[in-house]
Amino acid sequence: MYDEDDLSLLDVGVELESPLDHIQPLTAESEVVKPDPELMLELLENPQSQQRMLAARAFCDIQDQRAIPHLIHLLTDSCPLVRVSASYAIGRNPSQDAVEPLITQLNRDFNGYVRKGVVWALGNCRDRRSLIPLANALRTDISAVRLWAASALAQMAGVGYEAVVGAIPPLIEALVQDPTAAVRSNSAWTIGQLCKELPSNVVYATAIDSLIQAFAEDKDLGVREDAKASLLGVGDPRGLQLIETLEQEGWF
Repeated sequence: MYDEDDLSLLDVGVELESPLDHIQPLTAESEVVKPDPELMLELLENPQSQQRMLAARAFCDIQDQRAIPHLIHLLTDSCPLVRVSASYAIGRNPSQDAVEPLITQLNRDFNGYVRKGVVWALGNCRDRRSLIPLANALRTDISAVRLWAASALAQMAGVGYEAVVGAIPPLIEALVQDPTAAVRSNSAWTIGQLCKELPSNVVYATAIDSLIQAFAEDKDLGVREDAKASLLGVGDPRGLQLIETLEQEGWF
């Protein structure tokens, strides 16, 4: 049984930490000697949720494709700590077989910490099927999940041109409209990463325009700095010229 402290996972509010922010390290020793994969595979099926959680967490350090079917099964575990651990472990052991189960769990899991882990894992799977679920999460989920969905969409750069093009509109929408500054910042960073994969076309120009707008108009200094960093990283002439002009005129 898990006490009321574990149920705090249900109250996500606007917390923006990493998917494993409430899970402590295994032991100091485990940092030196990795867990035995054979033993951990057995523990993934243990009737005690604490043991299943520890085993799933072990596969955050162990890369072993034999664990994938077990981790997929644990995505629907009754314990949210097991589910978030399984999500993160799949992110470290990405598999095409896990994409659909991850999408299903993203759409139905009531726990925000689990959904954060799921969107992170979906990004790491680098599969075109993840695009729409991640875009939907960026538009509609709580701020903590939106933050990680924005970052996960950067992985579309490794999927292909069509996936990059499909990721740009929800990211621009988030950059312009999201009420949480951290989500806007992550969107600016991801747009910059994806623009590096685009030719100079309408989609690229629209993305650059959104970064320029954020740099010039966003009320949050962190968002402006991230938009600036993306423009500098892409090296777009219009963006570079605007940065130089505004700084020379003392806007910032």
